[in-house]
Amino acid sequence: MIVENIKVSVDGMEIEVSRGTSLLEISKMFKSKGRRPIVASVNDIVHELSYTPNDNDNIVFLDVTSPLANRIYVNGLILLLNYAFDELYHGKNRITVKHSVDKAICIEVDEDITKEDLNNVEKKIKAVVEANLPINKMTVLKNEAIDYFKKTNDTSKVRLLEYMTSTYVHLYKIGNMYNYIFSKMPCETSCLSEFKLTYLNEKEFILQFPSINTGKIKDYVHHEKLFDVFKEAKEWGKLIHVENSSDLNKVVSLGYMDHLIRISETLMNNRILDQVKLIRKTNNKVKVVLIAGPSSSGKTTACTKLAVYLHSFGLTPKMISMDDFFKDRADTPKKENGEYDFECLEAIDLKLFNKTIKDLLEGKTVKMPTFDFYSGEKKFKKEMTLLPTDILLIEGIHALNPKLLVDINRDVKYKIYLSPLTSVNIDRDNRIYLTDNRLLRRMIRDNRTRGYTVSDTLRLWKDVREGEEKYIFPYQDEADFVFDTALIYEFCLLKTYVMPLLYSVKTDDPNYSEAVRLMKVLDVFLPIPSEAIPADSIVREFIGGSCF
Repeated sequence: MIVENIKVSVDGMEIEVSRGTSLLEISKMFKSKGRRPIVASVNDIVHELSYTPNDNDNIVFLDVTSPLANRIYVNGLILLLNYAFDELYHGKNRITVKHSVDKAICIEVDEDITKEDLNNVEKKIKAVVEANLPINKMTVLKNEAIDYFKKTNDTSKVRLLEYMTSTYVHLYKIGNMYNYIFSKMPCETSCLSEFKLTYLNEKEFILQFPSINTGKIKDYVHHEKLFDVFKEAKEWGKLIHVENSSDLNKVVSLGYMDHLIRISETLMNNRILDQVKLIRKTNNKVKVVLIAGPSSSGKTTACTKLAVYLHSFGLTPKMISMDDFFKDRADTPKKENGEYDFECLEAIDLKLFNKTIKDLLEGKTVKMPTFDFYSGEKKFKKEMTLLPTDILLIEGIHALNPKLLVDINRDVKYKIYLSPLTSVNIDRDNRIYLTDNRLLRRMIRDNRTRGYTVSDTLRLWKDVREGEEKYIFPYQDEADFVFDTALIYEFCLLKTYVMPLLYSVKTDDPNYSEAVRLMKVLDVFLPIPSEAIPADSIVREFIGGSCF
């Protein structure tokens, strides 16, 4: 006998509903409690709100303050943007999702637009949100989807689908428009009410959305140096005909990947060489190079390469890690949960650090600290003196913080911010999150060097990201040079190493949905072996085999 009603737990509260009731219907029973849900976690697996739960399921609704739900929210807005442009321009002006910047996304248009045009787009989206149109998920034959996108002249979608091996694909339908969006989706448009469009120029605008931390839309701040990096990467991608995942797959399938690897590595080395030339041109005026970047940016390799290049120009680099200036464990600040906070600026003995560097620049011989992480204390066993051709390389998460070395003239300091900032997108609508590159790198290195599982890395990643948001990203504009450490072929290589690790995450693991999302991203890339990767490549820092 089939039971008419089922019992489910919603955010810890047990309720009884009719069998076949969707998550969307259940969510509306709790609409007064907090923010509007976007998706839900059912027994630790993320589902769209069209899903119908079973008896004894544990349901947790996720809003824009959840990282997974926030991504889905943003992709819902991108679907709405496509719909609005389709309605207003009838296929004669389309958008291309370019890259993220300052908790927002840069969008490019095919044809020039004015501020008034963008206002009309915003009004159209608000009207669609108000109308609460359904967002329907359709399962169609891959060949049917390809035919549809050929008719709409969306060649990026056609080429993407041609490299997929599945017989069927999921499309999302809103009004009379179909699209292939690389994630789950909200069920209806009314939950996508929070957004802002900011005009940049006739070819670009910014899509803003609520942040994970606050659930609010922050004021947009333009980062010109970052945009220059993105522009350079896009122009280079066009030059070598690799702008998205299908372009990269074509290189792999035709057997040209070794050549692409060589030119990618040459470009990376040239970036470092250019900066060393600039430093050398100051005639030894620059004496301190400060380097900061988020986790898994390739700081170790980049700093070592920088040192090698400086040496080749007759300068003698001396490396200093800010970690050696940690306060003794007894004086280290603590978080609210009682754990030591090693990432905050106050964990550094700033007085000692500033005095040490100042004394070195004044030609004094200084006793240098080495932090003993076992005892939690600094040891002073070595001395350092700067000679006329010596130059200090200082690496640490706070290296760009203006509170450091305030008594030293700015022209003596050269600041570098490094991070993998660019990657090939999946297609014109589907981008790859910049943090995914670093996360995949870290998974591989954590497993190789520490024996961590993917789940271990994912569990710790939230704290890592919170530290970056507080102590690194706010100071990126302090940098004299923004160094993009991403390699255009990288996802093909990372797939070879990380895919088997992702399969180890079990379905009952709280991190299972995130592991599945990453596998889905990697699915669009063809794998490559590591034999052609040079020993001094930044990516060797993660996969192993580095000459450094």
